[in-house]
Amino acid sequence: MAIVDNAGHFLAPATVKAVNEHDSALLPESLDKLTQTADRLDLDLSGSFLTLDPAFDNQESRNNVERHNNMIPVIKPNVRNASPKTKKAMRAKFKVLEPIYKERYKVEREFAWKNTYRKLVIRYEKLQCTQLGFKNLAYAMINFRDVFDAYG
Repeated sequence: MAIVDNAGHFLAPATVKAVNEHDSALLPESLDKLTQTADRLDLDLSGSFLTLDPAFDNQESRNNVERHNNMIPVIKPNVRNASPKTKKAMRAKFKVLEPIYKERYKVEREFAWKNTYRKLVIRYEKLQCTQLGFKNLAYAMINFRDVFDAYG
C-alpha cells in the first residue's frame, strides 16, 4: 500500500499480522493508523490517493478508503474471470487513474532492490545504527547504479 498526500509525500504506517492473514483484512486497521498518524502530524489527507493492487478490487475496500479522510482509492482492476465487455469497461474506467497507479511501481521497485542485499533481508545486526548504516550503503549503491546506467 502506498499513500501519497497532496504535496507528493509518501506515508505508510504499517499493520503487521500473521503471514496467513490476507492484506485486505488488514486494510481497515491500516487506514485507522494512517488517519491517527495524519492527525498527529496535522496533515490533511482529503483528496490524497491511496494505491492498492488488484487484490483490493472490491466495493468494501473502496468504501473503506473513501470513508477515511475522503481519500481517493486507486485500485488496479482485477479482470480475472470477467467477460471481455466487462474487462474493457473496467480498463476504460481505470485509464484516468493509471498514471497515478504507475507511481506505485517506484515504491515496489525500491523494496525489490533493497531485498537484493542479503544483509538487509535478514537482520543480523544487534545495533540499530549498524543496520541503518547498511541500509544507507545499499541505497547509495542503488542510486549509483542508476547514475552509471544513465550515463554508461
